[in-house]
Amino acid sequence: MNAQPVHHLFVYGSLRSGFQSHAYEYIRNYFNFVSEGKVKGILADLGEYPAAVPSKEEVFITGELYCLKNADEFGWAFGQLDDYEGVNTEAGETQLYRREQSDIFTANGPVTAWIYWYNGDISGKPMVASGDILQYLADKNK
Repeated sequence: MNAQPVHHLFVYGSLRSGFQSHAYEYIRNYFNFVSEGKVKGILADLGEYPAAVPSKEEVFITGELYCLKNADEFGWAFGQLDDYEGVNTEAGETQLYRREQSDIFTANGPVTAWIYWYNGDISGKPMVASGDILQYLADKNK
């Protein structure tokens, strides 16, 4: 990891362009697409949304790498994403995800980016073996 401010974001679920969700519109407004990428991790299907947990094994989650358009908007842009991902909680609530820096592997080499890791237990949940939630959902809906 580097000492420079990190303005990259890696998304693997509902924030990916393939979902065309309301949340993706937010990404499009504040971030520029950089490239496809992957991160070491395990992806599970929680029903309403996927959950990623980091792994030291050679298993990967597929997603998209973005860069914040305006560095001065870091606090605002990531604050909104923190709210969306359940990082910011009220007293007594459980934090759903946590935002951490991770190495993202791209065709142009590794990039340090923020990612939202699931903060709960994925034991017993269906695993997304391909690491690609879009492919998994397409196969599931055939």
